Amino acid sequence: MKNKKYIITAILGATILFSSCGNDDKKAVVDNSPAVAVQTKTVSEDSSSPFLTVSGKIEAAKSANISTRMMGYVDKIYVGVGDKVNKGQLLMSVNNADVSAQLAQVNAGITEAEAAYTNAEKDFNRFTALFQENSASQKELDDITANYNMAKARVESAKQMKNGVNAQMGYANIRAPFNGVVTNKFINAGDMANPGMPLMEVESPGSYQVLAMVPESEILTVKNDTEVSVQIKALNKSIKGKVTEVSTSSKNTGGQYMVKVILDKTDVQILSGMYATVQFPIARKTTSSAVMIPVEAIVKKGQLSGIYTVSQSNTALLRWLRLGRTFGDQVEVLSGLSADEQYIVSAEGKLFNGAKISNQ
Repeated sequence: MKNKKYIITAILGATILFSSCGNDDKKAVVDNSPAVAVQTKTVSEDSSSPFLTVSGKIEAAKSANISTRMMGYVDKIYVGVGDKVNKGQLLMSVNNADVSAQLAQVNAGITEAEAAYTNAEKDFNRFTALFQENSASQKELDDITANYNMAKARVESAKQMKNGVNAQMGYANIRAPFNGVVTNKFINAGDMANPGMPLMEVESPGSYQVLAMVPESEILTVKNDTEVSVQIKALNKSIKGKVTEVSTSSKNTGGQYMVKVILDKTDVQILSGMYATVQFPIARKTTSSAVMIPVEAIVKKGQLSGIYTVSQSNTALLRWLRLGRTFGDQVEVLSGLSADEQYIVSAEGKLFNGAKISNQ
């Protein structure tokens, strides 16, 4: 019996020893794992303005995406992005070998039709004189008159065909529609140009507008000719503007309504594509403060949007969010975060749930 007790005691001791060693090993792995260096921020609520504020993007009031009705290879591009152009200036040329061949055929057809017309006109004049002298019958004069009119119609038809071919030549040589600046180029020499495909973008500088999106809960309070204040974050400048258009449909704009604001003339160097915040002199219907976070901190997984927060044990914790409107590089958080919580803006390594982190 004593031997059996000793054996059982030894087995239990070995088991406890091995299990404790295993736990020590696990703790050592966890404790020795490197911490990911991160930068964090604290959630703050934006309740600075009681007025309706929406985000938008600046664009030139007069701009055009230039395309062609022809299909062909781009032979040459005569301007680059940033170049100033005058109305009618040649921007690019599309290979027009087929149109050139059609033009040669039309010119030959015109020459042939004019020669036939000249001959028919001489016959008409001759037979008219003979008919007046009773030397030609009415039937002969009628035949010559019909032949003369048909020859005249063929000349007119050939000339109209030439007008059509010349119009096609105009689509081969693409010119500037107005004085402006080339702001974008979507094709290179040698590429295939297809009908309706944008090839180049030209803008007329000096007059700018903001396209802002207003939610349906606020759109009925926005009226034309309303004076607004436009804050350009990149320049840290505020410019006055006026509402010129208010959309009455949100069918193709994701449930929000487009409002166009023309900016007043200013010496501020504005560029198309800059983000802007439009403040209307209209009180918000919802006065609750907004939680704003940077767009770059958002983590996307399928249709879900989240952000890594800092747990009490100083580890990364993925939190799913419900997002609202975007204001430039900031996005509104409707739920999932509250004020004074810390979230991770950037990390020097790969983050995952439970990853140890260290603030820089």
